[in-house]
Amino acid sequence: MSNEPILLFLHGVGDGDRDDDWKVGLTDSLLRLGYPNLDGVRVIAPKYAHALKGSDDNEPVPGLTIKQPLRDAAKKNRRDFERRIGSVEFRLGRHDQGNGRLGGDAVINFAVGLPLFIQARNYMKNPQIRAQVLNRILKMLPESGRLVIVGHSLGSVIAADLVRRLPVGLDVAGMLTIGSPLANGNFDVDKLRETLKEPPANLAWWVNFWNIHDPVAAHRGVSSVFPWMIDFRIQTKVSPRVHDAAEYLTNEAVAAAIGFALFGSRSTELADINRGLDIPLDAPEHFALLALRYAYLLKMSLEGDQLDRFAGALRQVQAAVVDDIRRRNASEGRAMPSAVARLAFDLSDPHGTVPEPLPSSHIAKDEAVVLLTILAAENVIRPFEISISKDKWQDAMKNLTAEMGLGSQYGADVFIAAKLAQETLSGGRGVNWMKWGALGAGTAAIVVATGGLALAAGAGLAGAAVITSALASFGPGGMIGGLITAGTLVTAGGGGIAFSLASPGTTAETLEAVVERRLAAAILRQRQHLEPDTALWRTLAETEIEVRREHERLDEFSDEAAPALKELKRKIDAIERALKYLRDNGLEPGVPLSTTGETD
Repeated sequence: MSNEPILLFLHGVGDGDRDDDWKVGLTDSLLRLGYPNLDGVRVIAPKYAHALKGSDDNEPVPGLTIKQPLRDAAKKNRRDFERRIGSVEFRLGRHDQGNGRLGGDAVINFAVGLPLFIQARNYMKNPQIRAQVLNRILKMLPESGRLVIVGHSLGSVIAADLVRRLPVGLDVAGMLTIGSPLANGNFDVDKLRETLKEPPANLAWWVNFWNIHDPVAAHRGVSSVFPWMIDFRIQTKVSPRVHDAAEYLTNEAVAAAIGFALFGSRSTELADINRGLDIPLDAPEHFALLALRYAYLLKMSLEGDQLDRFAGALRQVQAAVVDDIRRRNASEGRAMPSAVARLAFDLSDPHGTVPEPLPSSHIAKDEAVVLLTILAAENVIRPFEISISKDKWQDAMKNLTAEMGLGSQYGADVFIAAKLAQETLSGGRGVNWMKWGALGAGTAAIVVATGGLALAAGAGLAGAAVITSALASFGPGGMIGGLITAGTLVTAGGGGIAFSLASPGTTAETLEAVVERRLAAAILRQRQHLEPDTALWRTLAETEIEVRREHERLDEFSDEAAPALKELKRKIDAIERALKYLRDNGLEPGVPLSTTGETD
């Protein structure tokens, strides 16, 4: 099989772009981005405008050559495709399916009936014309090689119709559609939506670029019909040529996708990927690398399908973490530490080796309390969710703390503390381990309510200024932001956190999650014979006062079964249980530690 890339351009209605104007804008865009021009690419641009107007021969529609895999093979094909499309999405950014322009579907329905679009109607309604076009294209293609397909307008419909009819030796390295009407029901040729219910086995990835100003694509993105591919919305100026292929191909995002499909990563990208300076990590960087190492140690204990899924998720999380830190550091004028830079890799290569996070350096026991309590409780492969037994996570934590010079018993105590905290707050209702995995979106509301400034972080995390900066850079929703947010809530003090936990905008479930983690940290300190966090009792007591005040205010006038009262009662119950545990186990300020016993 030749490695020479082949670019197949499929035009829309009209004269078939006889002068190949589309190549001019694309070539300029490729060069501007640092890619080679098209001189070393075999370009195939069939002209079938005449064939769309009428049928010369009576020939059958070519049959499907690419069969859909079954059972386990189908699951593997789908997962492999998601790895590849995820890599492309990572390069381009999150997709935008969009809602399109109001009435856009009606515009397309009307346009299809106009004389100008008779070629499109012929392809959709006349099997002989459709067969003639498909066969003409297939006769121009080699039997093997690496093919990149670009389909414009009706050409995008032809591309989707063609992809499963290609020679079996011809791998589609990428398919791009531009100005596509595929989301409109008039273009479901020969039940194409059913035929492409899953990604074809010969297709590496498919991206559709759409422009809301383009009347042909004004309905919405194509992923509304084929949810396994991605849409990318571009912005172009409003002009009579807004639907032209040349207009789309001058866009840098479109050209970047084509360049990547033809040539792979640019040399400049590969040259920069491992650059970094030997400088210390700041708090967010250290927390992120510790989380990646913890996840890596967990991965080492998995096997089979679970290992395959976890490794795939961790691969994307590591790439996202490094990219998030790179973007944050660039915006702040901070250099990239070599410890972070060495974890970068080319995500666009689905088979590329992912660098292993190195063992963490030693941390003092008291500083590790918050970090490890949060790691044990949070989902370190966010946004992916994979159920893994608590024992495997505990073993990974024990290995992590052993590497850190804290001893494996420290890691065991992290999970014992978590278990005791859960049992304390559950009140005999039973403990759901997986529920311990995320604080949820409600934590973001607490950060917003305090402006981030009231969350003065304690030992083991960072100062309030660093936290505020990190949350502004990473947000509370991603893996790094989620860890920082959770860690901040575990160490926060003062009336601001108490008021936020008591607020009606904070659910009882969120309060319980915060209290669980704070209680777990207190228990871990006790088990490791560390100085207690005296601020915890005060924070819980202040929160209880705020919650009870709100409960009394509503109780006199609200219905007895009012949901708001139930939420407040649940908050009071959680706080009371936590305070009782602290009191009973010598963690109330003023009660000597020696008067208590430890229970597992």
